[in-house]
Amino acid sequence: MELHEQLAVIALFVFAYSLVAKRVEQSWVSGPMVFVTAGFLMGPAALGWFSGEESRHTLRFLADLTLALFLFNDSANANLRTLKRYYGLPARMLLIGLPGAVLLGFLAAFVMFDALSLYEAAALGAMLAATDAALGKAVVTNPAVPSRLREGLNVESGLNDGLCVPILLLFVGLEVGSEAHAGGGAVLHLLAEELGIGTLVGVSLAAVGVWLFRTCWDRGWMSSVWGQITSAALAIGCFSVAQSLGGSGYIAAFVGGMLFGHLAGEETHEVLHSSEGMAETLALLTWMLFGMAVVWQVIGQVTWEVFVYALLSLTVVRMLPVWLSLAGTGESNANKLFLGWFGPRGLASIVFAVMVLDAGLPGAELMNLVVLCTVFLSLVAHGMTANPLARRISASRQGS
Repeated sequence: MELHEQLAVIALFVFAYSLVAKRVEQSWVSGPMVFVTAGFLMGPAALGWFSGEESRHTLRFLADLTLALFLFNDSANANLRTLKRYYGLPARMLLIGLPGAVLLGFLAAFVMFDALSLYEAAALGAMLAATDAALGKAVVTNPAVPSRLREGLNVESGLNDGLCVPILLLFVGLEVGSEAHAGGGAVLHLLAEELGIGTLVGVSLAAVGVWLFRTCWDRGWMSSVWGQITSAALAIGCFSVAQSLGGSGYIAAFVGGMLFGHLAGEETHEVLHSSEGMAETLALLTWMLFGMAVVWQVIGQVTWEVFVYALLSLTVVRMLPVWLSLAGTGESNANKLFLGWFGPRGLASIVFAVMVLDAGLPGAELMNLVVLCTVFLSLVAHGMTANPLARRISASRQGS
């Protein structure tokens, strides 16, 4: 198919989906599932409308933009009063659950994959410890889920991507023999740099951005049409500036969004409306590209070891550390399992896979295969269970 024919297919498919998006989101099928399937069918494995040779850098670029928008929008919409009251949940999951997931993921990879070195196994654990704010949106925006659980998952997914970056870079640096990452305190230095620069950029740009927005709006310098663009541009700006300065763009987008929402107050949802639509569209296009360019290439390469590791990553490796981290919080067993299960893997892990491929690690192809298999299983499993389990949590709350 020619370029314009391909563009027509994508545009009309997005239009058709938009007509039934609300109905789909209320079912056991998720939007990402629909678009991955569509991408697979349109790609070379089936209809052949697309070549499937799209660059992995294009996939990372789309994934980065999508994550920046989702992190900014979700944190801007966060209920800070609820978060202040129940800050212990995300803090425990990040400070205890996240390191535990990296450790268990490393041990499982080191035992199961002889082809991976010690540092490559550790890097794989870090790559799959990050959860996806975009795939978790069906849960964190569902009013049927208790607000403390929603805000806990929202904050965790917003921050753990950025926390995993310096850990991943450390293990990658150790594997390739980089002296810059070989010291025992390197991870602390990288973590401080990622967090510090990311936080500073996010706070600074959000504070200045809201002030400029209000000043220009009050003086009549800005139209309502262009006012809808500001939040999306600010989100991408936070991400890009932080990345260019050596910090975490994920942290910058999340922290910037949280301050933006706090300063914007009641106007937040109205200002973010277009940005949320843009994020949803980019996410679905990213998943379509994932189906076109990735799924068909790896689906025949999955071994039983890869499949078993992916299952372990989505269950024991994630859920056990979260369960242990919530000991003594007073949360019910059902809530602990719920928080542990809804750690979907998605766009962040795909970005990490591209980073590892670019670094040229000896085991990069196997690591990439494991990540893609895990993401695909997560896409299906978490997409199908989001609404049913949210309703069950709501029913148990009302019955208690």
